[in-house]
Parts: sequence; C-alpha cells; structure tokens
Amino acid sequence: MAKYIPSIRISPNRPTVGTNLGFLAELSGTWEGQGFNLIARPDKQGGSPLFLELNQTFETLSIIPIASSIPNRGNEVDDIELFGLTYLQKVSDSTTKGALHIEPGIWIHIPSQDSDDGKTQSVARMGNIPHGNSLLAQGTAIIVDPVNNPFDPDAVSAANTAPFNVGKPMPVPGTLGGFPPYDLSDLTPASVNFRTPAGDSPAIPLPTTILGVPVQDVILDPTKLLTAALSNQTIKSMVVINVSTVASIPTLGPKPLTFAGGGGGIENIPFLQTNADAATVFATFWIETIAGATPADDFQQLQYVQTVFLNFPVIKPPAAPELLSWPHVSVATLRKTFGGQ
Repeated sequence: MAKYIPSIRISPNRPTVGTNLGFLAELSGTWEGQGFNLIARPDKQGGSPLFLELNQTFETLSIIPIASSIPNRGNEVDDIELFGLTYLQKVSDSTTKGALHIEPGIWIHIPSQDSDDGKTQSVARMGNIPHGNSLLAQGTAIIVDPVNNPFDPDAVSAANTAPFNVGKPMPVPGTLGGFPPYDLSDLTPASVNFRTPAGDSPAIPLPTTILGVPVQDVILDPTKLLTAALSNQTIKSMVVINVSTVASIPTLGPKPLTFAGGGGGIENIPFLQTNADAATVFATFWIETIAGATPADDFQQLQYVQTVFLNFPVIKPPAAPELLSWPHVSVATLRKTFGGQ
C-alpha cells in the first residue's frame, strides 16, 4: 500500500530528523577552514586570452536541517518523501580577505532511491551562485569503515586542471595546462602578468609551498592539499558523497569518469552563456571523524574537491579561436566549529 503523506506536516523530534537525513545527517553544523581555488577566466580588459586566479581560501559553511519532510506528490508513481538541509557557503581569500564566493543551497536525501542493502543512499545538491548560475547535482552517499578497511589518502582521485577542447576527452590529472600562467617556472610577462597575484597592491607573492606541497604541484592537482591535511591523522569513520550534473565524463585515461546516480544540470544567465558558460559540476565530499588523543578529543572534519567546467573560446595565434573547457577546481579542509564569522 502506498504511503500517505499528509498535507499538514509537523516536525518530528530531533533523533527522527537525523535518521531521516540518513548519511547526510553529519553535515549539520558550522564548518570552517582553509582551502585553495584555481580558476582560469577571460581577460578582455587585460589583453590576454585568460587570467589564472590562484587563491588560498578561508571558508565558512553553515548547514541547517530542514525539520519537516519534503513531499513530492506522485502522478504516474506514488508520493515520495525527501529530507534535507539548507546551506550557506562563504569563501574569501585568506591573504587579502577579499570576497570570492557565496552560495546558498540545499542538500536532500531521497530514501525511495536508496540501495536495498542500505549501504548506498541517493542524494542531491541544489545551489545558486550570484554570478547567475543554478545547479542541480545528483549522486550517492556511502559509509566507509576505515577501522576494518583503512582509508588510503593517496587513493583520493586527482583533479585535472588543464583546459581541453569542448566535447573532447578530459586530460589525465597532472597535465600542465598549455598556457603560460599555469607554469610557475615561466617568468615572462605573458605568464606573470596574467596570474595571481598580478593586480594586488601592494603585490602579494605566491608562497613556494602550501602545507608542504610545492605550489606548482598544487596547480597540477589541488587534491594534494587534501592528502597533506590528512597526514598524521587517523580517520575513525567516514561518509563519502559524490555528486555530479552528468553521469560520466570521457577522459584520456583508461576509462571514463563515472558518477553513480549522477545527473541534473546547470542553468546560466545569457551573459554567462556568451562569455564563460558553466557547463558541468562534479564534486566529492568526505565527512570524517578524526581521532584525538582521547575519544573526548575526537573531532569532525569535512573535506571536498569540486570541479566546474567553464566553457569559453581562446585564440592561440595563429589559429582560430578554440572553444575550451577550463576546469575551475576548489578544495578545502574544514572542521566543525561552535559558530562562524
């Protein structure tokens, strides 16, 4: 018999709210920490094909459970219930304190699509970005048992940052982007003048390392910062969340990058469709319980890597303009805190 969802929904008690949220329950709270942002963007005023912005970041992520269920009324199929959390993400440059990103959104758990064995749950993320983008990224959440099956931080999938032709396979991670700003050893004006910290006054030089990782290696694969943050840490429990606006991405490696349950999409205002169209988003989040000196000292940590493909054309003389996908990659390691700034 189909479950009846009443029109008047009274919030259940807190334990029930947590149970309904499933593997997303531990997202609830305020998280703060450090990260890194890499984005290539058009540079019409500067006269270069692109500007490569590199930021060390500070982030506050506030996530609040939606106490009531969210009914989706059926027509061809029975009604279903969703359960969710609202979030507000704020990211600034940790050196200049300048604003970089703000994003309100919602995470949802879709119990009707969970696996029968209870090990995989269906989730989705909806977000709005003030540039004029709205995204829906679907995927899965799973529980990892690092006690009986130790988690290898080196197994974190590397992130590609090199641009590539739209519709063609994505390069393997670690490929150096074929434009001067990506190569820190290139000290010509074509490189130095068109990557961060150009334009800062007074000039703020890039560090040579972040968390002990050479910055050039971070540019090639920002997830190295996630691995570095996990050094000397012991993970006691973990939830892994993968979401994407597409089901798979062709790569130059041995197999495509696939996302179980992936799907959704991005909508952009006309200005962005013309100048820097956000075409694809995919991300992995790790909710970790980290062992302290005693069990009372354990703490929760949230790590993520997100890639957005920004599509815009670039002229590489003497060739005609090429429409390229430019990976915009963000990583962060956050800890659950009492409040936020």
